[in-house]
Amino acid sequence: MARSSNTEARRAEITGALLAVIARHGYEKATIQAIAAQAGLAPGLIHYHFKNKQEILVSLIAAMAAAANARYAAVLGDQVEPAARLRAYLHARLGLGEGAAPEIVAAWVMIGAEAVRQPEVRAVYQRMVADELALLTTLLADSLHAAGRATEVAAPLAAGLAALIAGAYQLSSATTDVMPRGYAAEAATRYAELAVAAAPRP
Repeated sequence: MARSSNTEARRAEITGALLAVIARHGYEKATIQAIAAQAGLAPGLIHYHFKNKQEILVSLIAAMAAAANARYAAVLGDQVEPAARLRAYLHARLGLGEGAAPEIVAAWVMIGAEAVRQPEVRAVYQRMVADELALLTTLLADSLHAAGRATEVAAPLAAGLAALIAGAYQLSSATTDVMPRGYAAEAATRYAELAVAAAPRP
């Protein structure tokens, strides 16, 4: 039991090292040597726990998804009303304050950029985006249904919100002194509310 726990802790340490290296230098420069140096480990020990860098990336994206979902659960609390659930999701993904993780946002931007060039990164990135899109579509469909609006528009509205989130991540990483502080969660929430209100009735 202790061996398994130690292995999991070491894998998490390596995954965290990849996050730090990607956030600063990008995925391409996140070599096994750089990850090992960040973690304070020998490169051979990295290979003991992971077959290659892509396997560490898969672990990192899973960890990023878990962190994002934990923040959503914390913001959501015991709210069950569809509009409140959608607002909680948008705040969890875009809001500042407790639980915000700029290093994860920066890493997500870097991974997205590498997904354009590298098929192996694209495959992992697309799975993560698909999962987010599915959740967002469900939240929007529930809000549309509760408002007496047609749920068929949920998917394109979700795609628009997903694009807004991705753009906000990019801008927050590249133009920290230009965009108004805290604009993203408010803008996305307003976009969602207006889109739901303007949707056609069934």
